[in-house]
Amino acid sequence: MPRLPRLDAPGVAQHVIQRGNNRQICFGADEDFAAYAAWLREYASKYQVDIHAWVFMTNHVHLLLTAHQPMGVSKLMQSLGRKYVQYFNFKYRRTGTLWEGRFRSCLVESESYVLACYRYIELNPVRARMVENPKDYRWSSYATNAMGLSSSLQTPHPSYLALGDSVSLRLDRYRDLFAHQLDAEVLKDIRLTTQKGLVLGTEAFQSQMAELLDRDVKHRPQGRPREKRL
Repeated sequence: MPRLPRLDAPGVAQHVIQRGNNRQICFGADEDFAAYAAWLREYASKYQVDIHAWVFMTNHVHLLLTAHQPMGVSKLMQSLGRKYVQYFNFKYRRTGTLWEGRFRSCLVESESYVLACYRYIELNPVRARMVENPKDYRWSSYATNAMGLSSSLQTPHPSYLALGDSVSLRLDRYRDLFAHQLDAEVLKDIRLTTQKGLVLGTEAFQSQMAELLDRDVKHRPQGRPREKRL
């Protein structure tokens, strides 16, 4: 059965995950992270994609993106993936694939879930027990979004800007979001919809996207349908 094309809606945020094949190491040194970030910035500009949040782990990456042209995220990830694999294979004298097939992604509703995705992404090193505080992990957007560090990668999402009228207020309120862990159900929803390539949001938003894209965008549990009682 052929796989369905990706859900794509310019102007709607997308949470993206790309993993190393068999969870192998994709970044072996700081210069690898820096090279990936530079090409991410280059191709995001080329394909008109805003970058809101990111984390580069040793064997995978998380991104929160908004494209402003059709298939912008796909074009960005394909170009970035090819460029980085060429670099990585040459540097480490290897051949073959680096990434685990297609990247995973989901569309994200602004009002309810975008800031949750910011937190999900930037808390990744904490959940992996690499650091105790997200500010201690260098290769993420937390220092930009929470501490005000300037970055040429970052374009704030409207939901982030809505946190306050001033930079200082937005930073304070954004840090406050990290006072508590993400709800377990929200974690589950983010992971499931990203893995399945669906829509993360309320029923109303899912219905809106289903009508816009003429596709089923909800998770349907496998199994036989229950028989109706007469």
